[in-house]
Amino acid sequence: MDSDTHNDTPTFLVTGGAGFIGSNLVHHILEARPRARVVVYDKLTYAGNLDNLEPVAKNPRFEIVRGDICDRDFVRETFRRVRPDVIMNLAAESHVDRSIDGPSVFMQTNVMGTFELLDAALAVSKEQEQKDGKQLRFLHVSTDEVFGSLGPTGRFTEESQYQPNSPYSASKAGADHVVRAYFHTYGLPVVTTNCSNNYGAYQFPEKLIPLVTLNGAEGKPLPVYGDGKNVRDWLWVGDHAAALLLAAETGKPGETYNIGGNSERANIDVVETICKALDELRPAGRPHSKLIQFVKDRPGHDRRYAIDPSKIERELGFRPTMTFEAGIRKTVEWYLNNRGWCDRISQGTYRRERLGLAG
Repeated sequence: MDSDTHNDTPTFLVTGGAGFIGSNLVHHILEARPRARVVVYDKLTYAGNLDNLEPVAKNPRFEIVRGDICDRDFVRETFRRVRPDVIMNLAAESHVDRSIDGPSVFMQTNVMGTFELLDAALAVSKEQEQKDGKQLRFLHVSTDEVFGSLGPTGRFTEESQYQPNSPYSASKAGADHVVRAYFHTYGLPVVTTNCSNNYGAYQFPEKLIPLVTLNGAEGKPLPVYGDGKNVRDWLWVGDHAAALLLAAETGKPGETYNIGGNSERANIDVVETICKALDELRPAGRPHSKLIQFVKDRPGHDRRYAIDPSKIERELGFRPTMTFEAGIRKTVEWYLNNRGWCDRISQGTYRRERLGLAG
């Protein structure tokens, strides 16, 4: 961070910090910045889980606030009390299948919630500047899904046209535009990141990699949408957390940065890689690939995403550290070794059933 505007003990306020990417980011900040304070602001919906933050719960530099980003008064009250140097917005409804079944909450949280955060940040930033010359920074975390679907070649860049195809991606696209407007209209120092598919510890088990891992470990069917040839670029969540901290501290205000893992894989290849890891770690069920079942594709399922991360690599020096195969093995191992966490999730409203069949 620029020493002219931030002290040596910065305060990071992470919205959605009890979620998958958010909790990994919180762990990373506390480890990478030993003098930093981290405040998590989270509504604790189905995807927000206090268990994700249990390893840091007793850290004196950590605090959690339960709140809705759409609650204007409470957001402003919290910002004024916490006086953050950096706001990192990861609060979002983020599961595509759920957006198909119930799009309304996605529009409310992802668009209006982001607006409330920006408006509060602008007000508090002005107050802090007048008081002690300190201007906060605002990092907005988005997705590559705002760009729509790619053909068999090419990759998304920061200049790619927005073409969202699901209610989820449309709501995130809307939020991105509001963030941009607050920079160009009001001068709020915002940075936006658009990432590819994340995987790793603490991911909600309706997502492909934990779902296949848990089902495979229990000898249950491994559902693969359509023909399994939908392609995604995969990013280990630990690498993503490092990139987000880098972008928050050193990204140029008003800029967007694409974050990818340089790991394009078809869904069927991802599932087969998980099966190989399970064969090694749980040999009693081998070959786990016999459990693969192709199921009806979901509506609006984009064929291919791929991120060109050259801008953040060139301008901020980010490089992914984890290969896909090593990351998958590490992730599968984590889920097998943390069945208590998985069981507590599955005892709630989600039991690994099929979602997103509306339409």
